[in-house]
Amino acid sequence: MSFVSFSLLALMMMPVQDVPAQNAANQDAPTRIRNVILYGDESCPPPQSDDEIVVCAKGGDSPYRIPEAFRERSQTGASSSWVRRVEVVEDVNRAGLPGSCSPIGMGGQSGCTRAQLQQWAQERLDEEQRQSAIP
Repeated sequence: MSFVSFSLLALMMMPVQDVPAQNAANQDAPTRIRNVILYGDESCPPPQSDDEIVVCAKGGDSPYRIPEAFRERSQTGASSSWVRRVEVVEDVNRAGLPGSCSPIGMGGQSGCTRAQLQQWAQERLDEEQRQSAIP
């Protein structure tokens, strides 16, 4: 008989015991747990009785501030992709060329309608994105 099978046999023959110590520990547990969210320089309130636990958590600077998940994020240089950066450079350098909607250079006026349509489409996408972010 191997050591493993002997160990299993010994474990199976052990009587199952009830643990009354755990029941006694549960009787001494607090009956009330209070959760408090603190804003700014608020301090954690003391418990109102001996059998109460007060759990405090920092909620930020103000209870009226919009949660970070719902704030609008602007595309800064650090958070925008290289493709978008190249598009911006191309838009800036396109001034004066045909299709650019610029008073500078020849043919600049031909792109005004195109630019207005692109702006309208982008505003529409931005509004849909804003609406989808609101729960």
